[in-house]
Amino acid sequence: MKKGKEVKSAFSGENNRKDRIKNYVKDVAFDVIGGLMIAFGTYNFTVYAEFPMVGLSGIALIFYHLMNIPIGITTAVLNIPIALICYKSLGKNFFLRSVKSIIITSLIMDVIGPAFPVFSGDKLLAAICAGVLSGIGYGLIYMRNSSTGGVDFVVMTIKKAHPHLTIGSISFVIDVFIIILGTAVVSGEIENLIYGMIISFILSAVVDKVMYGLSAGKMALIVTSNPRQVAEQISLTTERGCTFIKAQGSYSEEERDVVMCACSNKQMFAIRTAAKVADPDAFIVILDSNEVVGEGFKKA
Repeated sequence: MKKGKEVKSAFSGENNRKDRIKNYVKDVAFDVIGGLMIAFGTYNFTVYAEFPMVGLSGIALIFYHLMNIPIGITTAVLNIPIALICYKSLGKNFFLRSVKSIIITSLIMDVIGPAFPVFSGDKLLAAICAGVLSGIGYGLIYMRNSSTGGVDFVVMTIKKAHPHLTIGSISFVIDVFIIILGTAVVSGEIENLIYGMIISFILSAVVDKVMYGLSAGKMALIVTSNPRQVAEQISLTTERGCTFIKAQGSYSEEERDVVMCACSNKQMFAIRTAAKVADPDAFIVILDSNEVVGEGFKKA
């Protein structure tokens, strides 16, 4: 019996080790892909146009234009004091994961980024590409519970203290200051300040879209006197399950039944129609849901 337990324990330990290796490889893959996106967005679309960029990359761009210091090296050096200050609030695991991401993205920025041609076309197109590519890159890294350090550490620290705030909105506020500074030091042109704001807005929106929007959907709260008929009609129409919630009217103080149903954006109209077919007097509230995790949706 004891031998059997030892074999089972060894087998379980081997599986855990394989899972850790698999997750680590996936983390590195996301860092590489994200780093490529950030490098292309930052270096290949902003250098020629002299756009102010966001985050520590924006500060690194200032040094690049003034002293021709590589962007990746400057970013890595600037990360050191911020990382030490934010270490306790972020925790050891997140810190170590972020150090890995910082090293990978910095190397990609200085080694691979300059190997590709710098875009010299329309400035508005360059700003859009910079925002979209960088936003995808940062979003992919954030999805693996990591960051590229610097302002990201500050953002994550604020996010931990105020979880109701989105990463994109926090980043936008901080980056506005860096954009103004970058414009004043590098070019002094108001036009570039506007382009920098466009990049920041697009980047923030894309980060939130990558992290939450890909699995975003709708949620319907249906107050009805026929909860089972409503749920059956929804299931018949869309094959979505529902949850029954007991509620009480504030005015009448009567017990009411609420049917809750999470669905994709495309299914919302069908669910609304199904609820009205089952109960024409149903009171329906439709909400946006940033992320839906569970059976029938994205796996946790």
